[in-house]
Amino acid sequence: MSTRPASHPADSVRTGSAAPRAVRVWDLPTRLFHWTLVLAIVGSIVTAKVGGNAAVWHFRLGYLVLGLLAFRLLWGLVGGYWSRFVRFVPTPGRIVRYLRGAPRADDHFDVGHNPLGALSVLGMLGLLAVQVATGLVADDEIANTGPLVRFVASETSLAATSWHKTWGQWLNLGLVALHVAAIVFYRVARRNNLIAPMLGGDKLLPAGVPASGDGWRERALAAVLAALCAAGVAWVVSLAGA
Repeated sequence: MSTRPASHPADSVRTGSAAPRAVRVWDLPTRLFHWTLVLAIVGSIVTAKVGGNAAVWHFRLGYLVLGLLAFRLLWGLVGGYWSRFVRFVPTPGRIVRYLRGAPRADDHFDVGHNPLGALSVLGMLGLLAVQVATGLVADDEIANTGPLVRFVASETSLAATSWHKTWGQWLNLGLVALHVAAIVFYRVARRNNLIAPMLGGDKLLPAGVPASGDGWRERALAAVLAALCAAGVAWVVSLAGA
């Protein structure tokens, strides 16, 4: 989600001197995904620390994260303009141009994710996917097991459980802390509010910057995809009793 202010040379959008206008950058499905994921992560951390009966909710929140990640994968292919992976997954050339402060006219580093912010987001999503995967085959050897634990060897399950509780947990917390620190840095040092566009969807940008589609067709498609992801997660959970 990280961006730099337009005053930074790497973030200049070379579209002329027209007055800025409100541009829909983050569509509603992306915003709902983002904030639901935030709540799910916070909830999973709290329930993991509380333990006991809260473990039930820890698993439920893990299933929610699984569904959200599946949705984001699909939405990254067919979602709003700036939510698609093709728009923000950085190539080596884009990273070099960003670091040199010499963007091309179509780079739009100040619109959605800049290359460094995109790498942070991709790293976080990847680590969350690993964390969920290890949770699905985890076994605390007390009372809780993941729904897919019977499909892996005992040694594999114990190794996954160890990662889930140690390295996986701390790496995810580290990336979350880095993400929050970047938001605070850009707000204080760069006077660039990254939260507002993720709440309202719009950002003041020069004329010529394309907007993300966010009408009823896009939202209906997102609802269908979300339902399919929920059904997929329900099927995975049902394997525990198959």
